[in-house]
Amino acid sequence: MSFPNKEQRKACWDSRDRYWECLDNQNIKDNSERPKACIEFRRAFEKSCPTQWVLHFDRKRDFNVYKEKIQKEGYEPIKDTQ
Repeated sequence: MSFPNKEQRKACWDSRDRYWECLDNQNIKDNSERPKACIEFRRAFEKSCPTQWVLHFDRKRDFNVYKEKIQKEGYEPIKDTQ
């Protein structure tokens, strides 16, 4: 696929946003989970975006969820075992 034009990028981002909203509504934090309620949104997302963009956006959502968790709960540093 060649680089998407403005309309194609907008369609990709809109479908990504709808898919992510569905995941949020289903309280899904792990990107490997694919609830039945969001299957059509996922298909539209994959259809309207280049494959590399889908992979990038999946990783981005995982990172955003992780970052939000760390900001809320804090983190526990690795303890030195020496």
